[in-house]
Amino acid sequence: CTMNNCESEEIVEAANIAISNLLPTKSRSLYDIAYNRFKKWCAEKNVQVYSENVLLAYFSENAKNYKSSTLWAQYSMVKSCLIIYDNIDISKFPKLIALLKRTGDGYQAKKSKILTKSEIDRFLSSADDKEFLMIKVGLILGIAGACRTDELVNLIVDDIEDVGSSLIVKIPNTKTIRGGGRARIFVVTDVGNMLELFRKYLSLRPSHVKHKRLFLYYKAGKCIASYLELPDVACYTGHCLRRSSATLLADAGVDITTIKRHAGWKSTTVAEGYVENSIENKTKIANQVLIGTTTSAITKTVNVSESNIPSNINFENCTNVTFNLNVNK
Repeated sequence: CTMNNCESEEIVEAANIAISNLLPTKSRSLYDIAYNRFKKWCAEKNVQVYSENVLLAYFSENAKNYKSSTLWAQYSMVKSCLIIYDNIDISKFPKLIALLKRTGDGYQAKKSKILTKSEIDRFLSSADDKEFLMIKVGLILGIAGACRTDELVNLIVDDIEDVGSSLIVKIPNTKTIRGGGRARIFVVTDVGNMLELFRKYLSLRPSHVKHKRLFLYYKAGKCIASYLELPDVACYTGHCLRRSSATLLADAGVDITTIKRHAGWKSTTVAEGYVENSIENKTKIANQVLIGTTTSAITKTVNVSESNIPSNINFENCTNVTFNLNVNK
């Protein structure tokens, strides 16, 4: 064997290192678990060749115990491992794909509930800062930036720049941490007392803390939904802030491209899946269909007596306005 017709140990070692880095670093253990579970099943069934029939039998058996979304996740992980470790591409098994699609018939994934604009405002204005200040800041940043829970957990003080009139927040993605890619940037403007709450929270940061994480600890049981006494508290999961942010943008009439760019989604389907078809949005659609306006109908009642008749009333940027005057003598 010469260097021309065989691979040196150095090349083999370099190839093995490259292969080991092909799986996602963050969730590699999950991939290994899924792959080893499949290998163990094959050993129990005395399977020697990973044919399409073998994969059909394996996932048919798993379909009895797992929901459709879990099956697809297991399929994705097993597929990646088989390509890397065994050079087998099960994505070319049409019957297997058909089976997985069939398991999803009638299945509807559970989604986190969302917080409405009025609920967010009520919590920020009424919850006691002594008990809920950290959660208020988490809510503000989570809604403003459509943040995932892990993004809030990993957010450090240096990621936020206070420029006086607003906060500029940078959310590093996985590629950015590795030295490439771009951070997702969003801004928190001076609405209500949001900046005041952030600055108050930051001013209370203990001087002896060695790490730079913005949020130092989690207060168990201090839940926004619980405080607001909303039904089905357990349905307000870690994706609540991200879904709420996307829904608020959609309700404000923001197009899907802007929503995708803001939250960092590449897929339109994924982005649309995060938008709750809220009552506010349904009301706007109803007004567009029935009234022919693109804004919600607003009713304003003013009681005026002879002693307090206003000298002038100004209306700006109004269309399709109807005035109903009731004069009582």
